[in-house]
Amino acid sequence: MVQKVVLSKLGSSITKALKKLVGAGTFDASLVRQLKNDLLKALLEADVKLEIAIELTNYVEKRALKEELPPGIPRQKHIIKIVHDELVKILGGKSQKLNITPGKVNVLLFVGIQGSGKTTIVAKLGHWLNKRGMKPALVCADSDRPGAYEQLKQLGDSIHVPVYGDPNEKNAVKLARDGIRHFQKTHEVILVDTAGRHKEEKSMLREMAKIAKQIKPDEIILVLDGTLGQQAYEQALAFAEATEIGSIIVTKLDGSAKGGGALSACAATKAPIKFIGVGEKVNDLEKFDPTGFVSRLLNMGDLEALIESVKAAQIQPDEETAKAFLSGKFTLRDMYQQMESLGKMGSLSKLLSFIPGFSTGLPEGFEDTSEENMKKFMCIMESMTAEELDNPQIIKSTRIQRIARGSGTDAREIKQLLRQFNQMKKMMKGMKKGFGRRGGKMPAMPDLSAVMQQDGKAPKKITRGKKR
Repeated sequence: MVQKVVLSKLGSSITKALKKLVGAGTFDASLVRQLKNDLLKALLEADVKLEIAIELTNYVEKRALKEELPPGIPRQKHIIKIVHDELVKILGGKSQKLNITPGKVNVLLFVGIQGSGKTTIVAKLGHWLNKRGMKPALVCADSDRPGAYEQLKQLGDSIHVPVYGDPNEKNAVKLARDGIRHFQKTHEVILVDTAGRHKEEKSMLREMAKIAKQIKPDEIILVLDGTLGQQAYEQALAFAEATEIGSIIVTKLDGSAKGGGALSACAATKAPIKFIGVGEKVNDLEKFDPTGFVSRLLNMGDLEALIESVKAAQIQPDEETAKAFLSGKFTLRDMYQQMESLGKMGSLSKLLSFIPGFSTGLPEGFEDTSEENMKKFMCIMESMTAEELDNPQIIKSTRIQRIARGSGTDAREIKQLLRQFNQMKKMMKGMKKGFGRRGGKMPAMPDLSAVMQQDGKAPKKITRGKKR
């Protein structure tokens, strides 16, 4: 990724403030206030608009002092996650795709102020789409700037993407409309370039709004110069008030840009940054990832692991399952639901890693706990009756043969599942005794359905197992 220059300028002061927080021996409200002041100063130095910097730091302070801590996480580390989350939130949350629907004509309208690099970005995005197997076409609807069509045509030829335009036509709305008609039967994505406008040029902004109303684009993209600094907020706001901005592309992040203007533009438009321009060549366009951007911005090597540890600690345990699991009274039905919740996290060893006390590794009998093996075990359990799931000790020879036939496995694999199940019960009982002797509390078994719900995947319940 080629964002190091801007990241170093935007992030060095924030990183310094956060390291001061982590290095503090004790925690109190004065430490949070000091962080707030340091963070405010860092944001202002990075050209973030004053009002946005104040709002962000106030919210960080409020959350830092009032938010309940996840179990086992020091407050200083939790505050780092709060700062991370608030910066990511301003930048759009998560990486987002262009509003392009396969199988139909998609129109993208580009707007921005003079000199922002808009025409070049239109060509760069056309090239990006072309490389991914789409059929883009470019339309020059800039009737104001001399040489606008010639520039776009030259760029289009260099990337082998067709361009429509008419240097003699002065009606920008007609140019946009005619260009779309020209390509709508042959091309999948039509990128419409328009004249650069300033927030003070009211007539130009009205023209932009008229173009948008006439062609009804699938997405309006604001191209913003990364060197604008605090002016970025007012410029972005003027465009957002004139028409609906769907996304932002920030240019010139390879040079002297401090990067704060990107934060300000997002706050003004409520639109996410989807791409950034990081050089002059047609390939110098990157998809924008807010989380990755902020992680590099904060310049802390262990930040990702820290954030993940805080997220893991925030998973609320299923108390009933934990009590049953740790008392050794859990059933095959409980085991199935935990395996289903585990989803694609990899292996049972990852499930057990959520429980304190397993740092030394898995006990004997748990070596083969791959995702493939768990799916096989789940298939076996789906062929069991409700009685067998709730009372596995009744599963003897004749039942094993029936379950094997129903699941398409053999007796050896049924016995392997029962052996691991019994080994887990034994292990949990021993673990409970160990905690009791030390006078400690039993660790909670996390409800892994919470993990999967964070990823948008909810576990299914076992559907078989009717009493027979």
